[in-house]
Amino acid sequence: MSVTRRYREAWEGFWREAPEGPGAVFWDAEPALTIGPHLALFEPYLADPALPLVDLGCGNGTQTRYLADRFPRVLGADLSAAALEHARRADPAGRAAYRRLDAADKGATQTLHAELGDSNVYVRGVLHQCEPDARQDLVDGTATLAGARGRVFLVEPSQAAKQVLTGLASGPDGPPAKLAPVFRHGIAPGEVADDAVPAHLRAAGLTVLARGELPLVTTEYRPDGTRIELPSTWLVAGRAA
Repeated sequence: MSVTRRYREAWEGFWREAPEGPGAVFWDAEPALTIGPHLALFEPYLADPALPLVDLGCGNGTQTRYLADRFPRVLGADLSAAALEHARRADPAGRAAYRRLDAADKGATQTLHAELGDSNVYVRGVLHQCEPDARQDLVDGTATLAGARGRVFLVEPSQAAKQVLTGLASGPDGPPAKLAPVFRHGIAPGEVADDAVPAHLRAAGLTVLARGELPLVTTEYRPDGTRIELPSTWLVAGRAA
């Protein structure tokens, strides 16, 4: 299946209004604090680092550009055309390529796999935002992109993150400035049970090779000046040998 029109339009609206520049949205923390630690965990499990790398749910491409400086071929893929416009404007040298993709659409992921071949896939904070009925389809699409040789690195806020987000949204001054647009556009974070994430991967035919916990750093700060971090779980998965 594909995601619903309402969901697609919510993301288009969010990214059309999003300011330019790194750090402008809630989850767009600097790569040294986000994808840098993730890569240190992911790279030991790559069966073939020379495979194309797909940044699935790339948004404005901050993490994609970091990846493009470290891997020979990187593609940023996102559901939102407006997000990809941000990404391309921020990458005038074309270090990465960018593609609009509904990863829950089986035909779309099969078409991209036919073009790229097996790929390594980085997915950060996408599953919990996805419509519940489309989550397994999205993971299935991710497995299609990985194929037989690719590896998937998936990072998701854990169940404990919902309490943090709810607390931020219900404060006396309302949600922080960078979190408010997420709620306003109707894409408020949803809860994905911690044990549901590996179950989705297994249902897609992938084997979980490693997992752990690591805070998901955001660009927002509390009134006391501490940076907001969300409890998160990371997993590496691939086809069984």
